[in-house]
Amino acid sequence: MIAQRTLSGPAWTRLVLLSAIWGGVFLSVRIALGELGFVTVVAHRVFWAALVLLVFVRVRGHRMPRDPRLWGAFAVMGLLNNALPFALQAWGQLHIPSGLVAILNAGTAITGMLVAAAFLPDERLTARRLLGAALGLVGVATAIGLGNLASLDLRSLAQLAVVGSTFCYAFAGVWGRTRLSDLPGEVAAAGMLTASAAMLVPAAILVDGVPSLALEPRTWIALLHASIVATAGAYVLYYSVLRLAGSANLMLCTLMVAPVAILLGAVVLGERLRPEAWAGFALLAAGLLVIDGRALRGWSRRRGPDIGAP
Repeated sequence: MIAQRTLSGPAWTRLVLLSAIWGGVFLSVRIALGELGFVTVVAHRVFWAALVLLVFVRVRGHRMPRDPRLWGAFAVMGLLNNALPFALQAWGQLHIPSGLVAILNAGTAITGMLVAAAFLPDERLTARRLLGAALGLVGVATAIGLGNLASLDLRSLAQLAVVGSTFCYAFAGVWGRTRLSDLPGEVAAAGMLTASAAMLVPAAILVDGVPSLALEPRTWIALLHASIVATAGAYVLYYSVLRLAGSANLMLCTLMVAPVAILLGAVVLGERLRPEAWAGFALLAAGLLVIDGRALRGWSRRRGPDIGAP
């Protein structure tokens, strides 16, 4: 039997750090959207991040690969992990609070687990994981609100766009593990973001026009945080955790991202979430705790034989 991927101590440390970094990106993007179109915001995010990482790769003594097949893999990864989900979430933030975007983004842990189980033999589903997935999916539906889906207005479409982004991330996790996990993290991240920038910069010019660099200081601060800290720096950590813990475990960080984003949105932007959003997040959290299994294993040791072990 193929051994299942688990989260070691070093992997948990990097996962928590990654979650803290990504928790602030929703606020940064929302601030930038006050002055720029959503495609331009995403283009800024990947363009500056790519430049920083290309320099970092050189400083570290690595060379970017020249194999066209590898650059094709970078392009697919950039589309799935940056271009599509970043654009879907940025558009969603125009119509719903950033805290709700973060809650729906937490569904990535569920979609990531399901997609990884379908394609990766060492990340198979178990009864415990299926239970966790069911709780998580109910949580996502609760956070969205079934009444909102019935109306299909801009708000509900924005929520569906964010849910769609979670599937992009899920397939990206599998693609990254199967095609890019042998590369140094900074090289994989630089290649992915360079490919993303090649897609998004022309798209931004086409959709929003030639971007102006005469922006408010707060907009530049938000863009630099989103690109350099929450993209360039975060993706070096991303590939490190992906290599150590696997695709499904990596997606658990979205549970820890949400509280950070909710707190920042409330303090800085004065956002308030509906009670259903909080109930949905609680169900998501319960589902992810079941998937991780540590709480259940501790409970079962007190009550009797282990249940649902992977």
